[in-house]
Amino acid sequence: MRDEPRRPSNDPRNRQPRQNNQPRRDKRDVHGWVVLDKPIGMTSTHAVAIVKRLFQAKRAGHAGTLDPLASGGLPIALGEATKTVPFVMDGRKRYRFTVSWGEERDTDDSEGRVTQGSDLRPSADSVRELLPRFTGLIEQTPPQYSAIKIQGERAYDLARDGEAVELKPRPVEIHELTLVDHDDGGNSVFEAECGKGTYVRALARDIGRILGCYGHISALRRTLVGPFDESDMIPLEQLEALCNRAASGEGSLADALLPVETALDDIPALAVTRADAARLHRGQAVLLRGRDAPTCSGTVYVTVAGRLLALAEVGNGEIIPKRVFNLTGLTASSGRNERV
Repeated sequence: MRDEPRRPSNDPRNRQPRQNNQPRRDKRDVHGWVVLDKPIGMTSTHAVAIVKRLFQAKRAGHAGTLDPLASGGLPIALGEATKTVPFVMDGRKRYRFTVSWGEERDTDDSEGRVTQGSDLRPSADSVRELLPRFTGLIEQTPPQYSAIKIQGERAYDLARDGEAVELKPRPVEIHELTLVDHDDGGNSVFEAECGKGTYVRALARDIGRILGCYGHISALRRTLVGPFDESDMIPLEQLEALCNRAASGEGSLADALLPVETALDDIPALAVTRADAARLHRGQAVLLRGRDAPTCSGTVYVTVAGRLLALAEVGNGEIIPKRVFNLTGLTASSGRNERV
């Protein structure tokens, strides 16, 4: 589910303080995934900047924005892992979130201005009865404060400037929506698993409107993003401690990385010979015949001697490279190539 930050890119709160009188450190090639357990109050952009600085990495990016209000899994791709970001972003997401009833807010979360209010509070049964209407393929209108572009402008920028934002409903898929807790004080806790483009905040808004009591998100945690779950997450404090130990010669930064190919868990792997690998690395197609012909078709990731080489398309006995990887530099330690 998408929950974009509503601070402009030039907001001073997104800037990191300059380290005066410290030598500029050279950037290096680092390849792999860090699944940060993002703390509440931090933007996704700031989180990426911190991880990039800790690893002195040349390239970094995240696989799906997580709202500052939210905590949980923020997969950060370093180096060649950035080529696999779409495979993570297109995967399922799972969230645990709390809806506070009685108020609707312009941001659909607790940071916004109250726009509607009610003294009504729903029962657990009335909430539970509604959930099938929000499960499966549904139409959902994104929040006004979202990153959707309207004539080249972000919706949240327009809303912040006081302009009326009209967003059209769009189809989204919610695979599962469960009420896991409910109290008499006006709060309900849900778990949801959904596809790309779904907004948790819009769920709270729409359920509250139908119940007639209004509602907004007051707590949000992402527990699953594509192949990454809570067992893969590392808190920022733990990551910083590991990086400090590595800088002093105790341990290795590689221990904090997951392999680049972890993002490709849902697509087949295809091993090739070193001779064929050399052709693919040059961007040339490889023809396979007889017993060497692959039985799969479509997108695969290609390996040579157990090492990731390329993303490719397979069809009619031919392997056509699409993205070639150059994993020279720091990569995940061998012990992290087997996920537990």
